[in-house]
Amino acid sequence: MSSVSQYFKGLFQGIGALLTGMSVTWKELFTKKITQQYPENRATLVISDRFRGELVMPHDLNNEHACTSCGICQMNCPNGTIVIKSKTIETEEGKKKKILDEYYYNLGSCTFCNLCVLTCPSDAIKFENTFESSVFTRGKLNMKLNHLGSKLREKKKPEPKPVAEKPAAVQTPPAESKPAAAPVEPEKKENIINQESADSATSDNVTKE
Repeated sequence: MSSVSQYFKGLFQGIGALLTGMSVTWKELFTKKITQQYPENRATLVISDRFRGELVMPHDLNNEHACTSCGICQMNCPNGTIVIKSKTIETEEGKKKKILDEYYYNLGSCTFCNLCVLTCPSDAIKFENTFESSVFTRGKLNMKLNHLGSKLREKKKPEPKPVAEKPAAVQTPPAESKPAAAPVEPEKKENIINQESADSATSDNVTKE
């Protein structure tokens, strides 16, 4: 008896799954279709910004890039798509410095994993959303990303902060000098001494009484 119930249970489950699938089919059958008329609509075609179509190295108006030729992107590429060639120069200070000479990228073997962009310490490369990469020969898929005559963009040195001027010391006005005592004439000086001695004698007599 249990085998019969299991048979009908499985039968109804199969019918339910079939109806679920057919409902999606009938729904899409009556949905309005959208067909992209490519390449006629190339001017109005919208591609997602997150689409990875081609690796590029941005340059500014001065034909300068941010690649320091460290080789991290080349080491992290899983199938050898990136090849970096560098050279050593001597700076004005007499120090040796490694700079980028040639940066090659093979679009035909790229897996668009984005590891090169994520691990670049200077954000020198990025993926564009261009997708028209069809060519007749594979050699055209091997691209040189750094432009002719380009150079490394030098980092701007921070400007020194202006030193705050110390407030001027407050000058205290000179103390007013007391007028010097007028010289005492000899006669007046003797009278003053006699007067002082008389006063002292009077005070002594008062004390004895």
